Amino acid sequence: MQAPRPLIALLLPVTAIILSACSPSGRSQVDQEKTLHIIHAGSLSLPVKEISKAFMEENPGTRILTEAWGSKAGARRVMELDTPCDVFLSADYMVIEHMLIPDHASWYLPFAANEMAIVYTANSRYAEEIQVDNWYEILLRPDVRIGRSDPDHDPCGVRTVFTAKLAGLYYGDDRLAPSLLDKNPGNIRPKETDLVALLESRHIDYIFLYRSVASQHGLPYLTLPPELNLGDARFSSWYARVSTTTQGATPGSLLEETGQPMIYGLTIPHKARNKELAEGFAAFVLDPYRGQKIMEEMGQPPVPLEANPYHPLIPERLRQYALP
Repeated sequence: MQAPRPLIALLLPVTAIILSACSPSGRSQVDQEKTLHIIHAGSLSLPVKEISKAFMEENPGTRILTEAWGSKAGARRVMELDTPCDVFLSADYMVIEHMLIPDHASWYLPFAANEMAIVYTANSRYAEEIQVDNWYEILLRPDVRIGRSDPDHDPCGVRTVFTAKLAGLYYGDDRLAPSLLDKNPGNIRPKETDLVALLESRHIDYIFLYRSVASQHGLPYLTLPPELNLGDARFSSWYARVSTTTQGATPGSLLEETGQPMIYGLTIPHKARNKELAEGFAAFVLDPYRGQKIMEEMGQPPVPLEANPYHPLIPERLRQYALP
């Protein structure tokens, strides 16, 4: 098994990666015009790093600054007036729909899929026993510690709730979801990648996490049935049988969320300072031979073209990546 990659960047509440070949001296207006600010989901930290490097190779002199957040927390960063953001990449396109459109963005474009998995290490309790037909029994053992992300900050936390509720339906056990979700509340973190360090330090044994993140870091994971992993569009109506209420875009507001196949989405916020460069980066992410190739190599397959309700508002350069 490949050794896990370093996790330093993933453990920071805000990941600020400066990718530039430019001089560290004072920057001119031209330099500023070639600077791109990106806010992205924590689960996209490694893909965004690789895509940014490839983009800069094709666009010499470009400087890219990134922040990693749970997607909902990232959307709230976009909503802050003094936070620069040229491109926002969310682990759930519906975060853009529910939190940013129409006040802070006009459209979204889907760009990748994923699925939920149970992630662990060779040192996790009962790692040699866990299987697809007993995973929930293992997780509920008294000496096993589990972790998940916060649904109010991160789509992975919402999807963990959906997976637990779907498991209750799938296995015919009304007590299963609350038992899983009430276990080890002290191990809930703002975004899913914050949990990786707790897993590797043996503070917890298992986490609900995206399969792509486990794969990128060489962590063993249990593949869940498609009825539970939110990764198969054929089960859309089944996923829609579960829902949960989370914090909305503004303090005190609530949002009712319903289970659906997991699809990542991107947008260029209204406040983007460098829209031309932002469109170029978005086009790079969506290009099947550039960004999409990198995404697929890192465990996140592309999504098929579908009708987009915001098609007329999508920049002309990007409109080819959606159907009217």
